[in-house]
Amino acid sequence: MARTSESPAPPRVTAPDLPSVLEQAAAARSADILGSSLDLTGTVDLAYATLEQCAVRADADAVDLTGATVIDVDMSGARIASLRLRDAGVRRMRISGGRIGTLDLSEARISELDLRDVRIDYLNLGASKVTDLEISECTIRTIDMPQAELTRVRFTSTSTEEVDSRGMRAKDLDLRGLDAVAFLDANSLRGATLTSFQVQQLAPVIAAGIGIQIKD
Repeated sequence: MARTSESPAPPRVTAPDLPSVLEQAAAARSADILGSSLDLTGTVDLAYATLEQCAVRADADAVDLTGATVIDVDMSGARIASLRLRDAGVRRMRISGGRIGTLDLSEARISELDLRDVRIDYLNLGASKVTDLEISECTIRTIDMPQAELTRVRFTSTSTEEVDSRGMRAKDLDLRGLDAVAFLDANSLRGATLTSFQVQQLAPVIAAGIGIQIKD
């Protein structure tokens, strides 16, 4: 992909636009929830719901937002074993603090997502279409993003054990702030920006991918 002197362009992420007063609301499948505060516990079914201008707190086993529309949502200090946003439409969402076991964003359409100071065991971005994603000061055990389309994505002060990027397509993907133990497929990192030290670490994987044998 063509690069400019300003590449990689930073993500254009803004804070969720929330009203000064929020009404308490109950979660329900396919619900339309606007300008509300939600406290989620146990197992929560919000599949195909619309959440707009909402603040969310959660201490839950599972929160299902499959196919939901999520606009201007702030989730802080959440403790959730499984947060499912598969095939959801996400615009201006911030998740800060707390711990999430599985964050499933596979096949989601994402514009302006901010993940900040969150501990995540498994982050799934497989086949998602992402524009403007900021991941900062997070600890993520495994990141899966095969077949994802990523534009203006940046990692800052974030660590992970393993990244699966097979089949990923990226533009302005800034990995310089990602401390990763292993990338499963370095050849799929076309469009990404890395430090010289990261490239040195990836050299054996890159060499194996193009059929070079390394022997000292």
